[in-house]
Amino acid sequence: MRTFDLIIIGSGSGNSLVDERFADWDVALIDDGARFGGTCLNYGCIPTKMFVLPADYLVSPADAAAVDVTVPTPSADWKTVRDRIFGRIDPISEGGERWRAQADNVTLYRDTARFVGEKVIEVAGERITADQVVIAAGSRCTSPATIDGLDAAWDSGRVHSSDTIMRIDEVPDRVVILGGGFIAAEFAHIFSAFGAGVTVVARSPLLLRHEDEEISRRFTEAVAGHLDLKLLHTTRAVEADADGVRVHTTDADGTDHVIAGDLLLVATGRQPNSDRLDLTAGGIALDEGGFVLVDSHQQTSQPGVWALGDVSSPWMLKHVANHEARVVQHNLLHPDDLVTSNHQAIPHAVFSHPQIAAVGLTEAAARAAGHDVSVAVQPYGTTAYGWALEDTDSCVKLIADRATGQLLGGHIIGPQASALIQPVIQAMATGLDAATMARGQYWIHPALTEVVENALLALELDA
Repeated sequence: MRTFDLIIIGSGSGNSLVDERFADWDVALIDDGARFGGTCLNYGCIPTKMFVLPADYLVSPADAAAVDVTVPTPSADWKTVRDRIFGRIDPISEGGERWRAQADNVTLYRDTARFVGEKVIEVAGERITADQVVIAAGSRCTSPATIDGLDAAWDSGRVHSSDTIMRIDEVPDRVVILGGGFIAAEFAHIFSAFGAGVTVVARSPLLLRHEDEEISRRFTEAVAGHLDLKLLHTTRAVEADADGVRVHTTDADGTDHVIAGDLLLVATGRQPNSDRLDLTAGGIALDEGGFVLVDSHQQTSQPGVWALGDVSSPWMLKHVANHEARVVQHNLLHPDDLVTSNHQAIPHAVFSHPQIAAVGLTEAAARAAGHDVSVAVQPYGTTAYGWALEDTDSCVKLIADRATGQLLGGHIIGPQASALIQPVIQAMATGLDAATMARGQYWIHPALTEVVENALLALELDA
């Protein structure tokens, strides 16, 4: 049995661990993915946002019309856009794999890892071990087992996950999206902007139901004008053949429906890849959701075995995985000076139309946690830049503890949301109170950031 200094499972954020400081470590890197480099590079954050930007341009005439500007109807060729995007991404993936395969101190295994004992892994017909093991195996798309016919429909070529749908050759006339979360929201924007008729089927009464209710409600109302929303629909069955797909649902009144389309995108969530590794054989504990349990140092229940990213993080966000990778990297190099992960003030954004960003607690969660909260909802249209936009729908919502003045949550829907949220993140991460944040610095006039300033000033605080 071959012994390494370090075994890493996963080529996403786990791949970033090995830099020049590990030059004298004998490392095994294991990944069985079809494409090297993890979800973010190949299937997630990067390619989806490279599609979102063209989609934003395609819907720009409506935004321009609000300020009395007529923009000629834009057009885009899906295949040209697709080839440009993956013509950049695929060489990065392939180059990264070649670089690791050629490294003097790294043995690359492009096969599935399976624990067969404590720190003993079977891969490609070989058993290997190491003093230190890092599990960074990521996550994968889910497919609901309760929907009749869905398993068989995957083989039709008419049913896609977010992993595969970006590589199709042309935009279909009709796309049905199953799910109401951020993946569904972003792809609904993309395909609608590229000219497809989009139907979104969701069990909940609102889209993006994990967002603050104010944001979820505003988003659902905003997209209802250009998407066909089938809310409070339970999906019973899926059929797929040469003529297209048919999704059988039942609505809240008990009425059955058949929703027809050319393609079906199953966007019902993701699950950690822990179940593919036989972790119990390695003495590694999981929670009820299948996430690898880790302590504040990212160490699992098995000493010397670490985990990071989607396989252990319920946030399933690349910026969280990168932070955890830096923590694990330090702790591998400095076992006598361990550092801890900081999982406070974790933000996220949904690159839909309208865009959404959030950090911290929703209003409901803050109240449930026992805080005496102050809430401010500030429309974009109350600022000079909001006037320029003629914006009547977007807002910033801030939630603070009334007694201490500390921000508990921030939620934004509208243009530039993913950038506007950053000062709120910084304040929450550093403990800056709302009053000091509002008046302790200049806010550029008439920049859109004034809507954050005004929301801070609208909070009713004791402190």
